[in-house]
Amino acid sequence: LAGMIGSINAPKPATPATVVDQLKNVQQIKASARAFAAVLVDGSVVTLGHYTFGGDSSLVQNELTNVQQIQASRSAFAAILADGSVVTWGDKRRGGDNSEVRAHLRHVRRLEATCSAFAALLADGSVVTWGDPENG
Repeated sequence: LAGMIGSINAPKPATPATVVDQLKNVQQIKASARAFAAVLVDGSVVTLGHYTFGGDSSLVQNELTNVQQIQASRSAFAAILADGSVVTWGDKRRGGDNSEVRAHLRHVRRLEATCSAFAALLADGSVVTWGDPENG
């Protein structure tokens, strides 16, 4: 991943040393094909890796607070927040954009993923999906 480090709470790419400094008190980590996302105990998220595979979360970093769970597809990530909503980033065609279903992503209890799509299990037992329809 050298030379492809994503951003951490900043609009410009972080250096490897900055990423290492941020990776403390990790409670969960997930991997896409070429990036990682880690949830820290304070509910924030640290991302690193190739930006087109979700290694750059700078566009949604201010939304990534009180994260409860993350899930990864091949090139995107999704995070459940404490209020049951979902934040996504990465390749838009492969689940990194949930705008078409965002209004339905309330009271999310669990996320699962295929190589290029996500499924959210809601509190009422229903399921909402987004991403590449051929894979999910």
